[in-house]
Amino acid sequence: MANAPCSYGAFEITVGVLPDVPEAESVLSAIASAGYEGTELGPPGYLGDRLTLRKHLDEHELALVGGYIPIRFSEPEHWTEDLAAMDATLDLFAAAGGTEAKPVLADGGSAERIRFAGRAAADRSIGLDEAGWTRFAEGVAQACELARRRGFEPTFHHHTATFVEAPWEIERVLELTDVGLLLDTGHLRLGGGDPTTGLRDWGSRINHIHIKDVHDEILAGVIADRADMPEAWRRGVFCELGTGDVDLDSFFAELSRSDYSGWLVVEQDMVPQSPRDAADAEASQVRNRAWLAEHAGL
Repeated sequence: MANAPCSYGAFEITVGVLPDVPEAESVLSAIASAGYEGTELGPPGYLGDRLTLRKHLDEHELALVGGYIPIRFSEPEHWTEDLAAMDATLDLFAAAGGTEAKPVLADGGSAERIRFAGRAAADRSIGLDEAGWTRFAEGVAQACELARRRGFEPTFHHHTATFVEAPWEIERVLELTDVGLLLDTGHLRLGGGDPTTGLRDWGSRINHIHIKDVHDEILAGVIADRADMPEAWRRGVFCELGTGDVDLDSFFAELSRSDYSGWLVVEQDMVPQSPRDAADAEASQVRNRAWLAEHAGL
């Protein structure tokens, strides 16, 4: 079991931007104290650089299990820049030691889709056309080649407000590429899919899992208001395990019957809006760990 800095309010849209983001040391301490055995990277450099990252992880007996790598796959003019940034992130993976950490590839080129969070399942017109899918698949292939050349096996993160959000878009990625799939219970729910069905249908390709719960009522409000994904985070669309609308009990029952043996990463992405939010986030992740022990035997 692992957690991630985003559960404590530290991710790409908050670090260095907002005033109430906790320091990395306090996040690592909170993750370890709550009983998790690993962490994802967060924004590159947040947990440490190539000289300090391994030391910081070892101090808390945490493994690095993955790191988010956005790439503008549908925009070839940006591939050189984005793959160079990916290579620098892989330097951090190497510095952390071992090769089990997953490069978490995600679409980073969907400014127009940010405005339409949660709508692709019902409206395919906002998706890529065939030429776009061809470019997208070529970009994913280049990223996979880089990861494997560096000794890491990548995974692809379907993510709300990107060109791979709805189940039909996930299936296109699986059809056109050989990359493993990161199944995210929360983002799949936001994208109009069912996590248990996804685990059953795509199990042979799944090599990393993010565990989230979702408030459907908040999601419906985001869609009705035509709000973007940052606003969804601010409204608290992701919630503590067992308090939302994802059928996590069914998901874990299906998982227990599967051959999956990789990391499970709890993520409860939140945007801190007051000094109190950091303490609330720490308490939430303690309760999430207890919920997993009680309901999933983990």
